[in-house]
Amino acid sequence: MDGLCQLLDYGIHLRIMKRITIFLAVILLLSGFASDDFKADQRKYARVRQAYTDTDSAVQSTLDKHKLKRDQLEIYIRAFKSEKKVELWGKNRNDTQFKHIKDYRICESSGNLGPKRMQGDYQVPEGYYHIERYNPVSSYYLSLGINYPNPSDRILGNKSKLGGDIFIHGQCVTIGCIPLTDEWIKELYVFCIEAKNNGQTSIPVTIFPMELDEQNFKSLSANFANDSDKIGLWTDLKAGYDIFNKTQQLPNIGFNANGRHTVAASN
Repeated sequence: MDGLCQLLDYGIHLRIMKRITIFLAVILLLSGFASDDFKADQRKYARVRQAYTDTDSAVQSTLDKHKLKRDQLEIYIRAFKSEKKVELWGKNRNDTQFKHIKDYRICESSGNLGPKRMQGDYQVPEGYYHIERYNPVSSYYLSLGINYPNPSDRILGNKSKLGGDIFIHGQCVTIGCIPLTDEWIKELYVFCIEAKNNGQTSIPVTIFPMELDEQNFKSLSANFANDSDKIGLWTDLKAGYDIFNKTQQLPNIGFNANGRHTVAASN
């Protein structure tokens, strides 16, 4: 009987331990794996640590200047191909409007005005995107991957040869990406880490052919009057450009079955 009791006790003990293990696993899941900190993970890499060493004081100074809190930071990136600049906008999580906080110079370019439609065309994409990858060991120092091809690109591009791997990166070279100097990619990369670490899972990036004010849009429309692909995209981009410039709020973007966009002001 003693042996039987020991076996029963052992079985009960195993069931209890199993339940405790499952309970702890559920607790970790519900807590969002608090130990899995994105910033800490990125800082395991030497280039990211160096980026913080070199730029953290400048990042903090920029945040202080615009009354932005590091632990509440959300950002938005706009790139303009013709003007060769990347704009960084930021806001606190509960703010309703973004503030223009920094410009970075695009130090090299490839392709022409207009969207990317296939692999190997050397075009920098144009459209509504977001940051989807962070590469701390990039061949181009540090790189931020955008989600090209987006739903519109998949409809209007060469479906058998769309290409991919489009980044904002360092090293000042490009065959279709957006290159900055290593100095500037370090700072922008830190801003993006801080925003993502705060819970901004999607950092929007809009890439324009140029500043789409009325004069520039009129010129583009005249020069490319016979190119319905470009004019259609630029019309959709101008709608978002105008909404953001007027409200400093992100427009709501929808992707339509024909490759065009639904663009509306936020409620």
